[in-house]
Amino acid sequence: MAVPKAMGLPFDPIERAAAIWERRFGDSRAMAAVTSVMRVHQILLGELDALLRPFGLTFARYEALVLLTFSRTGALPLRLIGERLMVHPTSVTNTINRLERSEFVVRRPNPQDKRGTLAEITPTGRAVVRRATSDLMAAGFGMRDYGTQELETLFSLLRSLRVSSGDFAEPAGGSPDGTGLPG
Repeated sequence: MAVPKAMGLPFDPIERAAAIWERRFGDSRAMAAVTSVMRVHQILLGELDALLRPFGLTFARYEALVLLTFSRTGALPLRLIGERLMVHPTSVTNTINRLERSEFVVRRPNPQDKRGTLAEITPTGRAVVRRATSDLMAAGFGMRDYGTQELETLFSLLRSLRVSSGDFAEPAGGSPDGTGLPG
């Protein structure tokens, strides 16, 4: 599948901006890298959302459904969904509202916390996750131009930035194999 809205420019605008940056401000490597990451985010999100559109999903909604399938009971408190997906509570509410309208999840009272609410995946939600995941896997999640080693390296590089930014605490001793990947 082609990247939605391919620009087709005859030059790399980030590379050109880096050259100008270098002349005006100095070292441009960090600026070029972060600008590239931001552009890749746009490209991937566009491609993944296009793949998920036939299922009535966006990537954010897909992530929430997958998270629910990973839970033992298929249900999680909205607070925990936001924490695990690292998004604001308002975003969780919006996501769950849309999934509920599509009948992919239902809300129910949290028996552990009488004030809280659980989002629970429905059989329809489980079925759509299976089909959507199949399509995403076939498309390599938009990363099909990379081999296994490149994907592991990319994950490791980005993971170290996430750790140093306080995204999560590094377990004592790091990952079992030193790659940052689970054992």
